[in-house]
Amino acid sequence: MKTTDIGGERGYDAGKKVAGRKRHIVVDTLGLLLAVVVHPANWQDQDGAMLVLQTLHLMRERFRRLKVIFADSAYGRNALPERVRGHYGWKIQTVLRPAGLKGFQVLPKRWIVERTFAWLGKYRRHSKDFERNPRTSEAMIYATMLHVMLRRLTRAQS
Repeated sequence: MKTTDIGGERGYDAGKKVAGRKRHIVVDTLGLLLAVVVHPANWQDQDGAMLVLQTLHLMRERFRRLKVIFADSAYGRNALPERVRGHYGWKIQTVLRPAGLKGFQVLPKRWIVERTFAWLGKYRRHSKDFERNPRTSEAMIYATMLHVMLRRLTRAQS
């Protein structure tokens, strides 16, 4: 995601040709946020994945039943699945695009994360990263997801 000129830590993602930060999230099967990490865009995806999984592991008592994490193909590089299996006992299963397909394709399990990013995108605060500190960006994402969940609860009760 792009940052403002005033923003703090940021980097350049050569793959997407964007200067800014990357957001890594772990969601449940409903798309509700379990953990988030924001870091400069010049860090590799597998490094960000280890950070978000470390964050999730700190809350392991809440997620004792967690066994499998579905992920983008970028998270299958540099022996990340083996490291995660060894450190945390979780299996990372990468969801790959079918060979030869061009254009948009809905992929099983990955659409859940994309939908969560779309929910975040509805909030103007997340259109660009305005924060100086990446931890503040993480807190804003948690606050946004709290708002999403509270709206659902109040709608269900009325």
